[in-house]
Amino acid sequence: MEDDLPSKYEVIVIGTGMTESIVAAAASRIGKRVLHLDRNDYYGGMWASFTFEALQKWLDECRNGKTEGSVKTSSPLVQDSEKSVTIGNQFSTVFNIEEKWFIPEKLPSVGNLLSAKNTQTEDSPKESKDKQNETEATLKYNDKLWCQAKLKSLGRKFNLDLAPKLLFSRGTLVELLISSNISRYAEFRCVNRILTWQSDKLETVPCSRADVFATKNVGLIEKRQLMQLLTLCVEYKPENDEFKGFEDKTLKQYLESKGLTENLMHYVLYAIAMSNDTTPCMVGVERTQRFLSSLGRYGNTPFLWPMYGTGELPQCFCRLCAVFGGVYHLKRAADSVIVENNECKAILSDGSRLDCDHLVLGVADAPPEFLGSVPKSGLSRGIFIIDRSISTTDKESLTLLQFPIKGKEPITVIEAGPSTHVCPSGLYLLHMTTKQIDNAINDLKPAVEALLHSEYADGTTSRIDTDTQATQTPKEGDSSATKTEFVIQNEALKPQVLYALYFNCPETSEYDLSQNVPSNVHLCSGPDLEVDYEFAVKQAKSIFSKMYPDSEFLPRAPDPEELSLEVDEAAGPPFQSSEEPKEE
Repeated sequence: MEDDLPSKYEVIVIGTGMTESIVAAAASRIGKRVLHLDRNDYYGGMWASFTFEALQKWLDECRNGKTEGSVKTSSPLVQDSEKSVTIGNQFSTVFNIEEKWFIPEKLPSVGNLLSAKNTQTEDSPKESKDKQNETEATLKYNDKLWCQAKLKSLGRKFNLDLAPKLLFSRGTLVELLISSNISRYAEFRCVNRILTWQSDKLETVPCSRADVFATKNVGLIEKRQLMQLLTLCVEYKPENDEFKGFEDKTLKQYLESKGLTENLMHYVLYAIAMSNDTTPCMVGVERTQRFLSSLGRYGNTPFLWPMYGTGELPQCFCRLCAVFGGVYHLKRAADSVIVENNECKAILSDGSRLDCDHLVLGVADAPPEFLGSVPKSGLSRGIFIIDRSISTTDKESLTLLQFPIKGKEPITVIEAGPSTHVCPSGLYLLHMTTKQIDNAINDLKPAVEALLHSEYADGTTSRIDTDTQATQTPKEGDSSATKTEFVIQNEALKPQVLYALYFNCPETSEYDLSQNVPSNVHLCSGPDLEVDYEFAVKQAKSIFSKMYPDSEFLPRAPDPEELSLEVDEAAGPPFQSSEEPKEE
């Protein structure tokens, strides 16, 4: 079939990751002719969300290292003065893949579970009644058990994120979604619970002023100290001398200088500043300000979560790009980049030459010689399907936890339930992300052991000991009431892991990606370590300003609509300084 694509574009974007999609939308919005290609049949690349079946397909491709045929430099489409540089293989960027099941392929039948008790040939009326009650209790208990076949049958109800992230309510991405009118393409829900791990148990982090004074985890004197510290951070300006002398010191050293208790330092360092023992002071202050400034805008915490998974967000920008004339072609790879005199002239794709003024590439698709010595290590990721929340409450919670690791980066834990449309009813998704030191399994092990029960569940035993997580089988002669009690007691236990996926992927946010590329080629990083999208937006703005320095970045689209979110009235106003507004 003949290629009906035009042969000349002002911007060609390869890959539909977050940064690439923002740049494509920004260029199309100011009237540039944009072609957006992706070799996959889905949007997002390493920022995608998958159903369970699609995740299995992606894992197979990663393990097999899907490769594309190299393009000969002697192609008649390449002129004598030009050089053809072969595009890279994105699937080689995922490594140390480990997939584990903790439940059987199929559950034992109810008949088998009861067979040991139904061997008598004749029962008294009382025994028959007891057996009936026991059968009903066993059926009810069996409904709460999971097997691989049952989970896979619900696979289309999952949206499993490769790069789970949150949005600060007053962060750059939310402001960009509103100002550009892209917010109409997505739905959001407020993260309604922030937890921390302290003294070997989960504690709720007080976010609002009311929370600070209501919490029992912080003493009265500590509450006053905390309010004074947060006020200092939220009112801080560069000309202020409050942090003078701590520019080259850590945030922890500053907190110690203020006489804060270990308890308070833990809350500030790990939960509010989202830092660790080695975080520079001014970086921690900036993170604290960002946290506090986002409180109260849409709920009681500063974070939003995109419904249906974070893979929705790159698609939002792709939609805007298409609305303003961008051309999209999934399942189409770029084979090579044509370079002359340190400038990209075109790409070769499916036997066609496509000329361009600018080429935007995700690192997963970049030719190896463009990347130079980009580090191989980066992020350790874990995706867990679990049977209950890590901290059960009356209502389903959308949870963020920064799990502290002494001397290392904390493990970011995000838990989402069925109300966010990322998993079926009765299940939860738990995401873990941290900086790679060894491999994903070993790097995430402290949080997994502390929060989850990761022993094999064969579907015939019940856990009743919260501390030791021992298993105990109902004894012969136990009544149906006893069996029902086992199920109720289980609600207080750590979640059972049903399925776990571990993998590592590169993290290039701190690497200068402009070192080895032609002058009009712009490389985009993949997912970074931070919990939010600040870096992706910042990088997209930087790339756009290099291409079009005199143009506005994503101006408001016609017929503006504000971000539609249901504000939590009980959350109160955002964190404010100690100064009260004066009455007129």
